[in-house]
Order: sequence, then C-alpha cells, then structure tokens
Amino acid sequence: MREDGLLFPFQFPFMQHAFLICLIVSVPTALLSCFLVLKSWALMGDAVSHATLPGIVIAYASGLPLIFGAFAAGMVTSLVTGFLAYNSRVKQDTVMGVVFSGMFGIGIILYTSIDTNAHLDHILFGNMLGVGPGDLWTAGAISLVVTLALVLKWKDLLLHAFDPAQARASGLPVNLLHYGLLTILSMTIVATLSATGLILAVGLLIAPGAIAFLSVRRFSVMLPVSVAVCTLSMLLGTYASFWLDSAPAPTIILILTALFLVAFARRMILTRRAATHPG
Repeated sequence: MREDGLLFPFQFPFMQHAFLICLIVSVPTALLSCFLVLKSWALMGDAVSHATLPGIVIAYASGLPLIFGAFAAGMVTSLVTGFLAYNSRVKQDTVMGVVFSGMFGIGIILYTSIDTNAHLDHILFGNMLGVGPGDLWTAGAISLVVTLALVLKWKDLLLHAFDPAQARASGLPVNLLHYGLLTILSMTIVATLSATGLILAVGLLIAPGAIAFLSVRRFSVMLPVSVAVCTLSMLLGTYASFWLDSAPAPTIILILTALFLVAFARRMILTRRAATHPG
C-alpha cells in the first residue's frame, strides 16, 4: 500500500477530531485506571459510568449541556456509594450494584418517557466520529485538571490505596483523598462521554492499569506504561476502525482486551519459569 494510502484517514476532519480525542482522554483514563486497579475499584468505574444516564437525560430535557447532568449524576452516585459503604456493614460491591442498577433504571425510564432526539446508542457507546471542537475543548479542560491532580498527588493516593490506616496515621486527609478520587472518577467519565460512551468507558478505566500491573513491578513505572498502552490502543483502534468499517470504541476495547490477554499469558510464563528455576 502506498504511503498516501496509509495516511488517507488523516485527510478527513472527523478522523482528525477522533485522533485528537484519543490523545486527550487516554492520559487521564490510563492514570486513573492504575489507582482503580490497586484499590479494586473496577466496579466503581462501571457503576459511575452507567449511573450518569439519568443526569444526561435530565440535562437534555432541561436544555443544559449534557456534561453538567453527567457530572452531577456521577457525583451523586459516587458520594452515595462511598457514604453507604463507609457507614454500613454491607460490602462495597453490593452497595455499588444496588446504586448502579437503580440509577441506570431511572435513566432508562426517563429516556423512554421524554421525547428526545438524542440517540441512546451514542450515549451508551459513544460517537467518536461525531466529536466536534466543543467536545475537544471540554474533554481537554477536564483531562488537564484530572491529570494534574493525579500527578501531583499520586504518592498520597498510592498510600491510601494500599493502606488507608497507615495513610490516616501519617496525617493524610483520608476522607478528602477518598471523595477526591470519586470526584476525579466522575470527571473522567464525563471527559470520555463523547468518545466511548458510558458502557465502554469502563474499559478505558480498567484495562490500561490492569495491563501495566501485569507488566511491571513498580507503581512509578506502571503509570507511564499504562498511558502508553492506552494511547497506542486508542490510536490504533481508531485507525483500524476506518479500514474495517467498524465503530472505533469497540475496536479500541478489543485491542485492549487482546493486550491484556497477552500480558496475562506473559506473566503466567514468567511465574512458572521462576517457580521451575528459582535460582
């Protein structure tokens, strides 16, 4: 294939916007995924992403920007889930399941009850090829804030993820870190709304960190590896979707899933080899 053929997708403005949104959202989602994996908060990302649906529908019916509704619903879900988990004997995964299903059910009822031109498929699965300049600016601003917060506070968040009791004993504001991470999670989901939608956003919030976790041993190395994996997967998935005539978001998730399986197989081989030859 000629070089101009390989560069053909970059000639279209909608593909340029798609590649830009990939570069913008890949960094915060990858960084956040490392903390979610360490804290075993994978279900939290899933719950918050699904639970933003009622906020989106209400915002659309009220004529407000969808991101306001999504962020408000995400914050409500995060705070309610965190409060119930901290102040009850019910395990956190159970609380998340109840809150997530309830919010998602409310969202579906509202969507079917309100006359709207918004496509549910675009909300749930994203519309990366329909990203506009406004979406790029919104995602960019949110991504910048989230990235700065995670980079500046990664050591405190790391200690809180591994040992909250030690973090409290060290004088760290544990409650602020807890709810701050929930806030960052909601903001990140809003940033990825136009790219991958609600359902597939969870893939970006889990897979990069899981792949990096299986590939390296140090958390300081895990962060850049996760960013590299997420960025390359998003760019490659978007590029491949053009030639395969497929939706970009599912293609990206499939690539991340394949990389996870490769990383998992590699880790198993290394573990068996170390067990067989301990010296």
